[in-house]
Amino acid sequence: MCSQDAVAGQVLSELFTNRKENIPLKLSEDCLYLNIYTPADLTKKNRLPVMVWIHGGGLVVGAASTYDGLALAAHENVVVVTIQYRLGIWGFFSTGDEHSRGNWGHLDQLAALHWVQDNIASFGGNPGSVTIFGESAGGESVSVLVLSPLAKNLFHRAISESGVALTAVLVKKGDVKPLAEQIAIAAGCQTTTSAVMVHCLRQKTEEELLETTLKMKFFSLDLHGDPRESYPFVGTVVDGLLLPKTPEELQAERKFNTVPYMVGFNKQEFGWIIPMLMGYPLSEGKLDQKTAMSLLWKSYPLVYIAKELIPEATEKYLGGTDDPVKKKDLFLDLIADVMFCVPSVIVARHHRDAGAPTYMYEFQYRPSFSSDMKPKTVIGDHGDELFSVFGAPFLKEGASEEEIRLSKMVMKFWANFARNGNPNGEGLPHWPEYNQKEGYLQIGANTQAAQKLKDKEVAFWTKLFAKMAVEKPPQTEHIEL
Repeated sequence: MCSQDAVAGQVLSELFTNRKENIPLKLSEDCLYLNIYTPADLTKKNRLPVMVWIHGGGLVVGAASTYDGLALAAHENVVVVTIQYRLGIWGFFSTGDEHSRGNWGHLDQLAALHWVQDNIASFGGNPGSVTIFGESAGGESVSVLVLSPLAKNLFHRAISESGVALTAVLVKKGDVKPLAEQIAIAAGCQTTTSAVMVHCLRQKTEEELLETTLKMKFFSLDLHGDPRESYPFVGTVVDGLLLPKTPEELQAERKFNTVPYMVGFNKQEFGWIIPMLMGYPLSEGKLDQKTAMSLLWKSYPLVYIAKELIPEATEKYLGGTDDPVKKKDLFLDLIADVMFCVPSVIVARHHRDAGAPTYMYEFQYRPSFSSDMKPKTVIGDHGDELFSVFGAPFLKEGASEEEIRLSKMVMKFWANFARNGNPNGEGLPHWPEYNQKEGYLQIGANTQAAQKLKDKEVAFWTKLFAKMAVEKPPQTEHIEL
């Protein structure tokens, strides 16, 4: 896997893998590889739909091999490709100018898609039917590729699971220099100019940059310093090439790839795995209003809520109860809404308004493969749908009949979408297109259509973020959600 914090990478891999055995991942800067899974009986000149998987991990950790594409390829008669891309400093270091534009990891994703165009026919795949899909930072990457002119004609459908280009934590808007300087300082480089920083960093060995990576403490919540100066993730930047303008502007101008697009998220995106990995101080299992406000301010680099609006946001979510356990759950809902749910709905609406076929889902199920450390009450945590999408019940032991059925259904929906740009098919619950009526599918033990996913939350946050835009001078414009 690409260079990263090996411990964090391994932890994430073991939490998310659909394999029976955990695989020990080795690090290397030489990591731009992809894996191909095909159905066994590729006899005649097959031209099967291709599904290209982009892994998650906050753009700082993750590996392709965590995800075994075998079950999906075999059950659905598709070619599954899992790809890697540079991560962290290697993949996303940006000085915001020509010295280091950034988005290197996304350019790797594009290179993999070019490779698929040129070579996948040799593996029975149809280069004219490529679906890109990804989860978390992988879903955000898919969303960025949907917006990018450089990705035109490299794929024909797209699926973003729990992450889009409006997920503020992964897309740096405004000035990216301060983060570049922090990285340079951590590496022991001068920060006089961009050229000086880049030249110095390029002399560093892989080991030295790994050491720098660990010093940066990516993927962890800083409880001490000024949250506005904390950078728990590196990320996508508006480089003028891959992203000619901010995601918001590209969406407003409808300048993007209008392919069929499926966008969704899980019932409790901030339920356990992310706060656990980031070290949120929630072991007590309860919160009072005051602590919640302080923790929301500490979460600034995830949610970008201005200090003066924190009381209003906290009151809106937590004000209806005095129960500190409920307050903690509502606090987790608040962060999930701002990071995942609201941005996903906004992206889906823009896509729909541009006239492209759009589908939305909300996933709510607790996989039997969940970590024993995860509270039983968390249903639909970040990453929970992965076990269904990749057919974990067919590779790991111990799944119930219900879970096997769910995985079969989800694989069928995803593969139908890859085949036809429409997830519907025989013997499946009807999945309405996301149109003006805003129909979507609730996926779980009971799978059914519903309407207006997170409608009220989108309205509330749109209004709140608009207030913020008014109160803030435009140069710190990394906040329009």
